[in-house]
Amino acid sequence: MRLAGRVAIVTGGGRGIGRTICLAFAREGADVVVAARSAGEIEQVAGEVQELGRRALAAVTDVSDEASVARLVRRTLEALQRIDILVNNAAIGQPLRRVGDLDVAQWDEIMAVNVRGTFLCAREVLPTMLAQGGGRIINISSIGGRRGRAERSAYRASKAAVLSLTESLSDEVRSLGINVNAICPGGVATRMLRESLPDRDPTMLMAPEDIAAVAVFLASDEARALHGATLDAFGAATGIRAGS
Repeated sequence: MRLAGRVAIVTGGGRGIGRTICLAFAREGADVVVAARSAGEIEQVAGEVQELGRRALAAVTDVSDEASVARLVRRTLEALQRIDILVNNAAIGQPLRRVGDLDVAQWDEIMAVNVRGTFLCAREVLPTMLAQGGGRIINISSIGGRRGRAERSAYRASKAAVLSLTESLSDEVRSLGINVNAICPGGVATRMLRESLPDRDPTMLMAPEDIAAVAVFLASDEARALHGATLDAFGAATGIRAGS
């Protein structure tokens, strides 16, 4: 098992890509902290992790809130004593809306969760990872982080910011044993995508397991040479061009 003995925090772990990453990590031997805002969803996923023979903690967390993120890390250390992997997966989407029709509250909410949340979680785990002599931070961006598109300005801008943050943080900590990398998924069959893009052809979407497999690789020793990298997991249907 590639992640035996390690402890992972997965934000947005209650459903979709996050849930699938939690279960994939558990199958590879990791203990998992499932973090999200919905208690019912994360408790169910934590139970599934335990059924796979691993320890699990369900931690209700608002990643946009500094105190909530600090509490997540504190609870993780109290329960599991270490943090080896952080997956910044929590995000919210955006209904199709032109810039002129997008209000400030909508913009701010997307930036708070998708960008500030990634920053807060990464900043909070760094002291523990530094004390342990290493760790893995995996930021989930999007195909939308590669190129802007009409009516998706806030979401795509937030995901582009995640990529820049990944590169900047990696440059700061790569010599200290911490690998910081990102994944850009293309279209994945999740509830968030269905709600944001209801007309998307479901037969052209990847499964969450496709992205979880990439996350397992980045969390493992096999990816130890990667620092500040972004892996484009666009899938066959969306891999033709980043603006799709």
